[in-house]
Amino acid sequence: MALAVVRSLDAPRRLETAQELQDFEQELVDQYLLASVGAGTGDSTIGHDRSVVFEFIEVLGRPVWTAQPHDADRFLALQRKDKLLARSTVRQKACALASFFNFLITRYQGDIQVLTGCVVSQPIDEYNRPAKADYGVANVPPTDTEVELLFSEWRDSLQHTRKFLVQARDYLAASLWRRAGLRIQETYRLDMRDWRRDLGAYGKLHVRFGKGSRGRGPKTRLVPAINSVAELLDWWVIDVRHQFGDDWQDPDAPLLPCERTDRHTGSCSRVGDQTLRDGLATATRRWLPHWTGRLRPHTLRHYCASSLYSRGMDLKAIQEILGHEWLSTTTRYIHVHADHVEHVWDKANERVAARLGQ
Repeated sequence: MALAVVRSLDAPRRLETAQELQDFEQELVDQYLLASVGAGTGDSTIGHDRSVVFEFIEVLGRPVWTAQPHDADRFLALQRKDKLLARSTVRQKACALASFFNFLITRYQGDIQVLTGCVVSQPIDEYNRPAKADYGVANVPPTDTEVELLFSEWRDSLQHTRKFLVQARDYLAASLWRRAGLRIQETYRLDMRDWRRDLGAYGKLHVRFGKGSRGRGPKTRLVPAINSVAELLDWWVIDVRHQFGDDWQDPDAPLLPCERTDRHTGSCSRVGDQTLRDGLATATRRWLPHWTGRLRPHTLRHYCASSLYSRGMDLKAIQEILGHEWLSTTTRYIHVHADHVEHVWDKANERVAARLGQ
């Protein structure tokens, strides 16, 4: 069965010059991105896929439709061995390339063959595609004692620090990771209007930029301000936030600002994610040095899930707080103590004995 030609009848029968090849390659990438927009893929995902495709083309050094599996092998090995990227990052790049070449094969295979004489193949195959399993060491958080030591020392130091506003902001962000399980992007993109003290008994945080499934854009949720989160946010809004600038009454002002102001609006600029990471890293080096380089914002998210579970909260409720789509994802965030099984067994036997006694 012959392959159908997708291009118009006015298109050239063959691409001859280097410029024609380059223009056609650009058109293919543009059509893929346009299809992604039509499917509702988020801007950040489209930008990531675009950068990965062009990075691969640069490494390939020839038209993208000529790529073979051994070219993908070389590209992925470059990411791991030379650039020292995390395995999860390499997997994301492999998935982006696989999606792009599936698009070429499905929509433009016949077109490419007629114009270039080349049959497109999928360079990401079962042998070089990174597995979906979790990589590396489990993200086991510190113990309750270690976390309490870090945050108590950090809290006590605020009244003596030279840069109180910066330290207080970093402390609040880390506390939201520890107590509410927020992701770092969800944290720094909070606005003043996202703290809703009027909702529920504790108030709720309106997380508008939660991590959605690939292609679905941000996933919103309301996080109850339990676990002392309400008290922390009340302290921040009433005692601290107004010291950054006069925009604290603006509902669209950032909840976590930086010290700079926006030169166009005169309002406080939003703090960046790396600044918050650095704040946690500095506090860890000072008060929990044996966790230096290992305690990250996402580690505190794991700690939040584990601590809530150990205090009796069921998995479904923890899933809603963390914003996971699948309960199986939440279970990977739960790290129980070594005697957890024995403790549950003893409790179960106590319940059975109580029923028999009655």
